[in-house]
Amino acid sequence: MDDELTALAAELAGRLKQAGGSLATAESCTGGGLAQILTTIPGSSTWFERGFVSYSNLSKHEMLGVPADTLARHGAVSAAVAQAMAEGALDRSHAEIAVAITGIAGPGGGSADKPVGTVFIAWAGRQRRSEVRRQAFTGDRERIRRQSVAAALEGLLRYLANTLA
Repeated sequence: MDDELTALAAELAGRLKQAGGSLATAESCTGGGLAQILTTIPGSSTWFERGFVSYSNLSKHEMLGVPADTLARHGAVSAAVAQAMAEGALDRSHAEIAVAITGIAGPGGGSADKPVGTVFIAWAGRQRRSEVRRQAFTGDRERIRRQSVAAALEGLLRYLANTLA
């Protein structure tokens, strides 16, 4: 899967360079895995603006401006929080687009409503409405995290097609 992630990151890099755009990331359950794969691409400093790893609720609030009442009402693993994370990453960066990932990678922490593998990914742009998708991934912790990174990259490519073009 690393080759797949690298290929997706390289495609994203090409599109961002061509459009003159830049990207910020906000990650929770992936713990910086998305930023890590993006920065394996040579020259990433020209389009990767910054990354936030906000694992705790407090960090989501302090670093990204996610409202405490949103966290309390919806929980850290929710569409509302993913969207607020992506929009917060935009507000706290100079990037044109941002992506956020929050979820339950396991092995524990799931519930009937939000089982292990539940992940919300949000994309935000300065010139476009935010989008959020709920994903249901399977496998162990590492597999769920990798699937989350892949889905975030694939979603960025779709989002870019309508944002920076």
